[in-house]
Parts: sequence; C-alpha cells; structure tokens
Amino acid sequence: MGSIEVRNPLLSKKLKRTETRLLIIDDNQIRFNQIRDLLTSSEHVVHATLLDDLQNFEKQLHHPWDLVIFGRAYDLKYEQALSLIRLSKQPNLPMILLKPDDYQADQYAGYIRKGVYDILNLDYPDRFYLGLLRALSLSRLVLTQQHLMEELETAQTHAQSLVQESNKAIALIQEGIHVQANPEYLALFGIKNEDEIVGLPLLDLLQPKDLNDFKLRFKKISQGQFDLGRFEINSLNDQVSIPNPLKIEFLPSTDEEDAVQITVDIDSSPSAQATSPTDAPKPNTYQLINRTITQQPSDINALVLFSLTSCPDSIFEGEWDTFKKYFSNIKEFLKEQTHVPLFEMSSGIYVALFQAESKAKLESKLIGLSSLKKPQLLSINQTSYPLNLRIGYTLLDTEIRDEKHFEQFIASAYKTVLPENQPTPALELETPLVIPSIDLHQPEIKAAPSSPEAALLRALQQSLDRGEIHLKYQQLYDKQDTNLYTYEVTSGFIYENTWKDLAGLRELAEDPELSIKLDRWILVESCKQLHNFITQYPEARLIVNLNKAVLLHDRTFPEFISKLITIVRSKLKHPLILQFSEEDISQNISDAQKYIAQLRQFGAEVSLRDFGNTIYSESMLRQLDVNCLTLHQNLTKMLQAEKTTQELQEKLSAFQEIKPGEIMLRDLNDMTLFANAWNVDARFIQGDYFQKKLDHLIDVQDQ
Repeated sequence: MGSIEVRNPLLSKKLKRTETRLLIIDDNQIRFNQIRDLLTSSEHVVHATLLDDLQNFEKQLHHPWDLVIFGRAYDLKYEQALSLIRLSKQPNLPMILLKPDDYQADQYAGYIRKGVYDILNLDYPDRFYLGLLRALSLSRLVLTQQHLMEELETAQTHAQSLVQESNKAIALIQEGIHVQANPEYLALFGIKNEDEIVGLPLLDLLQPKDLNDFKLRFKKISQGQFDLGRFEINSLNDQVSIPNPLKIEFLPSTDEEDAVQITVDIDSSPSAQATSPTDAPKPNTYQLINRTITQQPSDINALVLFSLTSCPDSIFEGEWDTFKKYFSNIKEFLKEQTHVPLFEMSSGIYVALFQAESKAKLESKLIGLSSLKKPQLLSINQTSYPLNLRIGYTLLDTEIRDEKHFEQFIASAYKTVLPENQPTPALELETPLVIPSIDLHQPEIKAAPSSPEAALLRALQQSLDRGEIHLKYQQLYDKQDTNLYTYEVTSGFIYENTWKDLAGLRELAEDPELSIKLDRWILVESCKQLHNFITQYPEARLIVNLNKAVLLHDRTFPEFISKLITIVRSKLKHPLILQFSEEDISQNISDAQKYIAQLRQFGAEVSLRDFGNTIYSESMLRQLDVNCLTLHQNLTKMLQAEKTTQELQEKLSAFQEIKPGEIMLRDLNDMTLFANAWNVDARFIQGDYFQKKLDHLIDVQDQ
C-alpha cells in the first residue's frame, strides 16, 4: 500500500496568502528580527511593528492587527496591554506572551484566565511557529466571520427588501405547490382570494412557454442555486394582467427552510427595477434585531422599549442644533446605560435587545433598568435639559417574521412595565424610617427660611420624598482580576436643571437629621440593587459614599448596617464598604475612631475618600481602622507625567508601610491616565475610560 501524507490544515498556504500584521511589544530588536524571519522563511508576507512604550502602543491600537506579541517593555506591563486591547476597537485581538524569565508551568492557567491567548518560547522555533499559526488562524477566523456576517446581512436585506416592495407580486412555493401569496400576486393571475391558490401547482399558474427550460432552472433553484433565480419567462396563461415577458425571481424563504419565494415585477418603470445587493436599502429594525440574535444566539431574549414621556418646550423653541443634539444624545445616554444592542425606531424611540443565560438573570437585568425612569438630565452645549423616559419590555420567544409581527412585539412592550424587586420584609427598612435623636456636639445652625441654602434643602427633602434621589454606580478595575464586581456608589439630585452631588454637599451640614435620613435611604436603595444584581454576579460588592452625620450622630447606625448586610444575602463576608471623606473624619478624629471600630464589629468595611492630599493623611491612617483608601483627585493628576508618577508611587509605598490595604485611583477619564495607573501600586483603578457612572449595576467587561 502506498503511504498517505496527513497534513495539518494550519500548515496549508491559506494563512500565507494575506499579509500577516504583527504588533510586537519588546525591548529587544534581535527577538523582533527572529520572529519576523521565522515567518518570512516560511513564505509569509509580514508587516511587523516593534515598540516598547505605552505612548506608541496607544497610537498603534487605532490600526488593524492580526496578533499582538508581548515580550518586555519599559513602561508597559502585559496586564496593562490586555486591558487596553479589551477597551480598543479590536477587543478580541489575540495576545501572545513570550515566556517570562520567572515563568513556572503551574502559572499557565492564571495567565490564560487574565486574557493571554498563549505563552510561547522562542528558544524552540518550531513550537513557537506552530503556536503562532494557531493564534493567527483564530484571528483570521474572527475577521472572516465578521466579513461573512456583513455580506449575509447585505444579501438577506436585499432579499427581504424585495419582498416588501409594493411593486412585487409574491408567493411562497413548497415542493412546487403554492402555500401562500400576497394580494398583488393574486391580482396578477386574476384570483380573488388566497384560498383558491393554496395547493395549486406553480406550473399550472405560470404556464411557461419554454416548459423544459423552466423545469431545469426550477430544479437547480430548489437545490439552492439561487444565482439562477432571476430570469424572464413568457406565460401562456391568458389571465395574467401584465404583458409578457414576466420578470420573476426566486429567493430562499425566510420562514420555511424547504420553501422558496417567487416574486414577479408588476411595474416596469425604472424606479421599480430591482436593486443590486450593493445598492440594497437599509434593513428594517426587526431585520437588524434578527441578525443580531443570529450573531449572538441566546435562548432568553427580550426587547426593551424606551420612549419619551414628555419633551421640554425649550427643545422645540431653541436652535436646530439643540433640537438635533437632544435626540442624538438620548441614544448616547441609552448606549452608555445599557451596553446592549440598541436600535432606533424614530426620533426619541429606541428598542434594546437584552439577552441572558436564564430567565432569572434576564429579570435581574430588567429590574435594574427601573432606575432610568427617574427624571434625567441631558447636557447640550453646556446647558442641561430634562429627559423623562417611559420603559417597557416584551419577551422575544420567536424570530420576528415581518413588520406586522414586529409591531405586535412593540405594542406589547409599550404596555408592559418592567418587573420589580420582590419585596422582602427586611428590604422595607425605609418605611417607616426612625431617625434617632441627635446629640450635637455644637449648637445646630439652621439656615434662614428664605435663604438659597434653605430652598436647596427643601428641594432635596421633596426629591427624597418622591424617591427621585439618583444613585450612580461605577465599576472598579481590579489589577489582580479577583474582585471584578466592585462598584462605587455616589448620589445626587437634580436641582434647577443642574446636578447636585450629595457627597460633601455643604448645605447638608446644616441639617444633620436630613443627612442621616438621606444616607439611610441611599444604603437601602443601593442594597436593593445589590440584592437584585447578585443573581447575575454573586461576588458583587458596593463602596457606598456617605456623609459624616450618619457616622457621628446616628447611634443605631451599626445595627442598621448589620441588618442590611444580612438581608443582602451575599455569599461574601463583606459586601458593603462604607466610605467617608478624609476631611470630615479629620475634624472628628477621636469620635470617628470609636464609631468606625463599632462598624467594623458589626460586619462593615470602612474606606476613606479624597485621601492623601494633606499633611495629616499619614497620621490619620495610623489612628483609624480602615480597609480601603480612595485617593484625592490631585493624586490622580500626578499620573500625567513620568516624574510625578514616581512621586505618587513613593506616597503609596509610605501609606502601605503604615497600614496595608486596598488603594483605589479614581477619575481615570482618558487612556493615558488609565494606562499610567498600572505603574503605581494602586490595586483598583476607576474612571470614565473603563466605565462611566451609571444609574444601575452592569458589568461592562461582560458586554
């Protein structure tokens, strides 16, 4: 018997026919040359770029690449590179790690979990080459899939647009028999109702003059050769209401796998001529939704409808630019808040596709959206305008067949309110809310009844009574990739069309009782969100920003926190971290020391915010039993330059020597600050570049 050579498809020439684009991060030109030569010697066409610094890496991520290979870099860590890739326009770009000097085999799974595609050793060129081919093959498959889906969408959009054109007579044919027809098709052949045509053979109706040619074509079309589907026939049927030849086209059915669709032009005007796939009209909304589900299959789907309950008169009375931006900003607002596919139906009306692995997780996502029904603000040219949304939903349990079917789903979504948290007795802590008597250490100063401060506090009280205090949630990025679902909670309310942040609101110091009531309400509402969110992410936890009154003057606060922690039903020992301002605590250090210790005994962790910017910071750290530190904004700004970044690291080292704990850098609102934060020992980093402040809890890394 002759020998049979078995070849791995990876070793075929397919990967060599297209230029391989490599972005190589290394400080060694020799290794760069070795990788490039390894590929070119195997007949690959290679375009490779070498860099070893953050700034150039940021720039290169704007260009398309097949692979990133990470060796060593001056100011760039592999974890940092991974996080920037995830946030780029190519989030699935594979990154290969060159074997680190201190690498141990048992570390492999940890590297892969962090996002590295593979770890390769250049000391073994053959193995390295094969590993490179695997990664390159995956990268090409992802790109090919994207291109095929785009082409499929174009072709299917063309097919379905033909179906809906008013100048088309359309029928559905199964095994050569009519099973369905539109009114235009019936009228074309002089038939009064659809019942008369169902069951009628196609040949009996068309009566083609060249019968054999038609049969041969139809046989090939039935086998899937739709490139033969468009042609002309002369019909012998004297009931046909338009002159010969008939312009017909066969298309695959969108409803039945074993059926075909026939369309007949009944208008010969130039405007009625069929468009080519490249000129096809834009798909309808329902078609886009169907395509999205095809690309992202899920057994559990829901459509959420966002519409306006009202629109401010100033939008209609102002400039065109304001009107236009108001409606475009609604879409941007919803995209930020949902992180799911969003489709515009008309101005101010959007439908979003929510998907989940189970009904319980889908319901958890829908419950979280309820906070978006509160009055919102949209900023346009430094002016704020109110936004009020109506939100409803419907489960999507089947493919959307056509525009009429889609309208039925939308009508259902419009009248179906979002699900709500199932109340438990423990979660009703806010009604009634018993505020203990407050023993002030200094005389209480009340604002004059007619003062601006008093007006603001009255508005705040009314906003609280209506439940219109806004809670904002912002996800933290954990460099260690273990606490992925930590969120900071801030709060505020809308006053005279402007946003007022409640953390550190100066006027609240004049009314400690209102301050305590607010903070308790914030804790209850954020814990409701957490209680709902742990259905999706059981390891989620919150850092809740509070003011000083609840710590210094509310004697039942520790018991209140203990009860909250119990009812959240988290599997974590410490799902709540209470965060107070360094300035507030420094002014009441002895009392704060005692009360923080009590909170720790009742199961809470405690953090200081706006920390590290005074000469007293280190002294406070020695005196207080705190777990976490959120650094002052001025310390974040030190990341803008290399010299001050090093100075910041020295500060952080000093803090850790005094008391080891978790340190967070916030306000990292651009790529430079976010990336440079990896060069200092702050475990958690947070900012708009990673995730903006949102009105409900979502995981931005899982969208």
